[in-house]
Amino acid sequence: MYSMTGYGKGEYSENGLTVSVEVKSVNNRYLDVAVKSPRVLLCAEEPIRATVREYLSRGHVDVFVSFTDKREASKSFYVDWGVVNAYMKAAAEIKRTYPMLEDDGSVSFFLRLPDAVRTDEIAGADDLLLACVDRALRLALEALSEMRRKEGERLKSDLLSRMGTISELRENIAHRAPRVSEEYREKLESRIEEFLGGKIDETRILTEAAVFADKCNIDEELTRLKSHIDEYYAICESEPVGRKLDFLIQEFNRECNTICSKSCDTEITSFALEMKNEIEKIREQIQNLE
Repeated sequence: MYSMTGYGKGEYSENGLTVSVEVKSVNNRYLDVAVKSPRVLLCAEEPIRATVREYLSRGHVDVFVSFTDKREASKSFYVDWGVVNAYMKAAAEIKRTYPMLEDDGSVSFFLRLPDAVRTDEIAGADDLLLACVDRALRLALEALSEMRRKEGERLKSDLLSRMGTISELRENIAHRAPRVSEEYREKLESRIEEFLGGKIDETRILTEAAVFADKCNIDEELTRLKSHIDEYYAICESEPVGRKLDFLIQEFNRECNTICSKSCDTEITSFALEMKNEIEKIREQIQNLE
């Protein structure tokens, strides 16, 4: 069982190239991957997402990539003529407005202007850099998966404990339910005897008790709850569990609501309300599971 919340970091170095990858995940209905990396690695974003999909199936995932390159390699530059021409046009306008200013334009002057001369960054995304990114990413994802697994085991312990409470409450309701009709019959006899002075129509009492018992019968709901509980434990031993448990817990809630609506007994209603409270807590926890 895996949580959808976690953090992992991976770092890999080779031949003066060091790549660091951090991965952070939070709850999300589907898998959503956002990659934040230097522009040189734009071509690697889709392979990064594909690798993330190998490890995760749900959650919003942020991937942060950075690197330092200390390799001795020639760097190429290019002149952005659009930027240079814009600077020239601006300089001419300034000269017309303030002719007294001295013009000290030179080649070195243009080399110092922002964005006039740029490095060819895309050329840096060579095979070694991409391989290092993949290694660092997988290390980060393994660390993330381990953290999500540990958190998932803690959630599993809590979920199993709460289902144990629900199972006990179901048993309490099942034990109490048969007594409700009998107690209603006894109260009916007592009241009729009190008002009619002992003249009791046994057939009428049995009919009223049977109608009441049929109206308040919750045997089907209790049977379905027992089946849901068994299925819940089975799902908790499989992977992934998030969507399956999310659907199943809705069925728990439906059966519990039906018991509350049918119940004419305060004790059964109290048990059912406790069960609804546990079901809601389980539902909240399930939102954290992959």
